[in-house]
Amino acid sequence: MIDLERIGADARAASRTLAVLDAAKKNQVLRMAADALDREENQAAILRGNAEDLAIADQNQMPAGLRDRLRLTEERLHAMADAIRDIASLEDPVGEVLSETTRPNGLRLQKVAVPIGVIGIIYEARPNVTSDAWSLCFKTANAVILKGGSDAIHSNLAITKVLRSAIEAAGIDPNVLQLIEATDHETTNRFMQMNEYVDVLIPRGSHRLIQAVVRNASVPVIETGAGNCHIFLDASADVAKAVPIVFNAKTQRIGVCNACESLVVDAEVLSTVLVPVIRKLQEMQVEAYCDAPSYAAVQAAAAAGEGIDMRLVHAATEEDFTTEYLDYKISVKTVHSVAEAISHINRCSTGHSESIITEDAAHAEQFLNGIDSACVYWNASTRFTDGGCFGFGAEIGISTGKLHARGPMGLRELTTYKYKIYGDGQIR
Repeated sequence: MIDLERIGADARAASRTLAVLDAAKKNQVLRMAADALDREENQAAILRGNAEDLAIADQNQMPAGLRDRLRLTEERLHAMADAIRDIASLEDPVGEVLSETTRPNGLRLQKVAVPIGVIGIIYEARPNVTSDAWSLCFKTANAVILKGGSDAIHSNLAITKVLRSAIEAAGIDPNVLQLIEATDHETTNRFMQMNEYVDVLIPRGSHRLIQAVVRNASVPVIETGAGNCHIFLDASADVAKAVPIVFNAKTQRIGVCNACESLVVDAEVLSTVLVPVIRKLQEMQVEAYCDAPSYAAVQAAAAAGEGIDMRLVHAATEEDFTTEYLDYKISVKTVHSVAEAISHINRCSTGHSESIITEDAAHAEQFLNGIDSACVYWNASTRFTDGGCFGFGAEIGISTGKLHARGPMGLRELTTYKYKIYGDGQIR
């Protein structure tokens, strides 16, 4: 049985050593780790581990979207290394004075950003999370305990070995990064109860995984990840914008949480905007699950010879409107106003990212203000919900909750704060 007590105690002890490192030393270690990921022999070892995971994925008939998340290449490993370098180049938030006041009695109060301590990450078939999570946590002087899934265990082990070697070579306690090697549910459940050692848990993965952590953890949880993201085609949507935006949001990468899963369409533009969007999506064999009005409009276009393949169009069920497909599938819901679109999205969304395509500024503001999600766009793809795109470097996850952090979680979101109070003999 994995000794979680030892792992937790080692992480807590290592976090104390991180708290005294200056920014220059942390950046040096990050760059050494990035260079280690870029070394040919280390990449070969990681890709061998990834090949083992991919072989098992093929045996288990893993869906294409999840397999894409799991797959590593030399290019992706270089991108992981560059993400670490990007984080090294960012300003260190630890120690920043967030506010300062002097009380009438002369006490001077400083609100100062400090590390959270020990962060636990529970994630599925995303081996890049291993390096992203560690580098963000290290930059903010947090120790991290990683609990990946069985789907990526060989990849995660190889990446962790490379990173820990670089950390140790820099003279830092390698226990600032630990990977729980067991992949069974019992170990995961025990990990979620480690309040003495773990300050916060961040789950990354499917809706099922995230809800399991939320329900079973006694350690505080920042809920992240699940993305039933919507794009609303308003009555004044410009088809020249709508087609490439939806195509990008749905098909650029199907297995990511910021991919569009649901279209909401004003009834006025079913034939003029939705049909061209569906036709473009069918270039990538995207299946559309349509409500009755949208199905009728697409069917009429097919009958009129407008290049629609009805084999890729299906009648939607209510379940489709709340499904994160992570596949070449999309749901379509017809509405008759911005208010109805907002109501539908707020009911079906996971609170991740939503977008409106419109040339009506008043409708855009109504949508931006009315949608209760972490990120809300006007005439842009939901695929921009990402730490890199927001200028945060890599992110540790997309928070869909409202407490402590919301949206892409970069360096700032991995700190908390404390008050430093400077006195000169004051008593109360």
